[in-house]
Amino acid sequence: MYKWDFASLLAYRHLFLIGLEYTLGYTLLCVALGLMVGVLAAFAGLSSQAWLRGVVRAYVELFRCTPVLVQLIWFYYALPIVSGIEMTPASAAVLTLALYGGAFYSEIVRAGIVSIDIGQKHAARALGMSPAQVMGSVVLPQACKRMLPALVNQSIIQLKNTSLLSILAVPDLLYQGQTVAHETYRPLEAYTLVAIAYFVVLWPATLFAKRLELHLALSTAS
Repeated sequence: MYKWDFASLLAYRHLFLIGLEYTLGYTLLCVALGLMVGVLAAFAGLSSQAWLRGVVRAYVELFRCTPVLVQLIWFYYALPIVSGIEMTPASAAVLTLALYGGAFYSEIVRAGIVSIDIGQKHAARALGMSPAQVMGSVVLPQACKRMLPALVNQSIIQLKNTSLLSILAVPDLLYQGQTVAHETYRPLEAYTLVAIAYFVVLWPATLFAKRLELHLALSTAS
């Protein structure tokens, strides 16, 4: 029978806190940058220019159809060889997760925009509104309500994806857990504590996403 000993990890609690700070920090940064990329890609994908739509489609499919772990390794090891641009673990991590998330965010934003009845757009144009006014005053306010649950869920996935950053020696929560496991020879306790930390952060976020989705569904129905 295995004897659990979490007390042996108390001396390393600062490492877990540092790892959690890195995990949350990278999540916030990558979500913010990913949303910026996603919004730009979504509007570019709705452009009347066929070549621009093609570029966006290639970007989205490339990042959606390849594993994020492979992307991390490629950006860190292959990109410097191909481009001559030196990549630190931090820059490779942020660039990869921002572009990866942006591909998914762009599809969410695009789907939200095209889901609005085109009749509303025609009616607004008939009232003399410019295309920008139609988008800002008619389309986006309605589309945002439909996008929000999916955007929140994708942001939760982004937080989970940060656990892959340890492959680049980024000192996130999982990396610190690995360090503690090697130092204490208590891998079960270390990785269990890491799992608990992720659960404590992700469970409220998941509940929030579900409540938000239900609230928006009820408000739309009413």
